[in-house]
Parts: sequence; C-alpha cells; structure tokens
Amino acid sequence: MIADGPLRDADERLGPWITGSRLPDGAAELLADLGSVAVAAPLLAAAIAYAAWRGHRAGTYRWWLAPVTAAMAMAVVPVLVIPLKELIGRTGPPGMDGTGYYPSGHTATAMVAYGGATLLLLPYLRGSYARRELVIACALLNFGVGLGLVRRGYHWPLDVVASWCLFGMVLQVMVVVVARHGRRADEEPQPK
Repeated sequence: MIADGPLRDADERLGPWITGSRLPDGAAELLADLGSVAVAAPLLAAAIAYAAWRGHRAGTYRWWLAPVTAAMAMAVVPVLVIPLKELIGRTGPPGMDGTGYYPSGHTATAMVAYGGATLLLLPYLRGSYARRELVIACALLNFGVGLGLVRRGYHWPLDVVASWCLFGMVLQVMVVVVARHGRRADEEPQPK
C-alpha cells in the first residue's frame, strides 16, 4: 500500500511539481544537506552539552534527563528508519536506483536534531518572542530540509511527510518523559 497505490499516485503528481520549482539547485542541495548526520548531529550534541551544563550548574533536579532523552531520540533514528526502509522497500523518484526511500532518513535526522535542540534550549530562553522565534526557525529548517530533498529528486514528498509524522511522535515522547520524570521531588503529585 505504501510502496504503490494511491500514495504513490499522489507522489507522482506532486513530486514533479516540486522538482520543477524555481528553487535553485544549489539552494536545494544545501537544504537537503542540512539533514545529514554530519551537519545535524553536531548541532544537537552542542545543545545537549549546553543543556547539561546549564542544568547541572543551576542544580536542577535530574538535570541529566533532558539531554540523555535527546541523545536517545537521535539513537532511535536508525533503529526505526533502517528496518522500515527494508520492510517497505519503496523505490525512489526517477533517476534514483534501488529501494529503501521510505521514510526519509535525512528528514528524520533533521527532525530529531533540530527539534531536540529546540526542546533543550527553550527552557533557557527568556521571553515569549525568543521562544517563538526558535520554534519557527526549527519548523522552517525542517521544512527546508524536506523541500530540498524532494526538489533535488532524492525522495518522494510522502517519504518526507512520513518522517515528519513518525519523528514528531518521537519528539513528543521526549517531551512527555522530561515533563513527567524531570520534576523535582517537591513537585511530584502526591497520592490521594
């Protein structure tokens, strides 16, 4: 159903519209490259180090939880993406050989790295303006990676959308774990 059928039909209609867009090849390639592990993972590592340093320095209860959860979220990317690519065996857009395009690993990497970094940095930003701008920048960056991948013909549009959905859920798990288990002892709900 995913490899062929109505989803494939939608990709074949939408894909050429994006690959034929006016976005210059160099800009599209740069956007696609922002989803590589070599670019995205160091940014997340820097955010992990910063959040751990700030939390430890401030004496925050369970200061290590958010950084460790973000690192684990990044470790989940290949654990989920590689088996799904093998299981689904979807062929790529015209000009791409083989199978294993669904879901997009670059999109997943970007989603977790930039989304995780955003979640780690939000508590340290003052004011709603800075926080809102960071979230908008993260969303635009992830959209740009997906656009670049499709524009360059590396992925079908739904390969990218699938990664956004799947790894959006991974980031939500990160939020829930940190919110539920990162509370101070005096903030824990008391049994009734």
